Amino acid sequence: MDLLLWRHAEAVDGFPDAARTLSPRGERQAERMAAWLDQHAPKDLRVVVSPATRTRQTVAPLQREHEISAQVGTDASAEDVLSAAGWPDANGAVLIVGHQPTLGQVAATLLGQPGADISFKKGALWWFRVRERFGVRETVLRAVIPAELV
Repeated sequence: MDLLLWRHAEAVDGFPDAARTLSPRGERQAERMAAWLDQHAPKDLRVVVSPATRTRQTVAPLQREHEISAQVGTDASAEDVLSAAGWPDANGAVLIVGHQPTLGQVAATLLGQPGADISFKKGALWWFRVRERFGVRETVLRAVIPAELV
């Protein structure tokens, strides 16, 4: 299974939090990362998006069907996100478009540091894979891509 974690692109400040929109810079970040994903992500990618406006705007340039789920929303826990993705037993690949600090907590968990926080930059993508090697299940970090590098 592949699990791709994409933090929403840069958003403007505002209230309510769920209604915040992307800044012009965030729109450019989302477009560039979506283009990268079009080239590199698995074609059978299942996409799960937070209900927040900024995450829905982040995923829009990807132009793929997606489901909106509170399990990856602003109040989600790392366990909620992993459950929504079906980690580690789902077949195929799942892209989660969500928020910090939750995505950083998911990354920390997958890197063997449950309960820790990892800084997850706006617009960044982290790509994990679970595989079995010599009869042992292991998690592989395939890529960490900050928005400014795409």
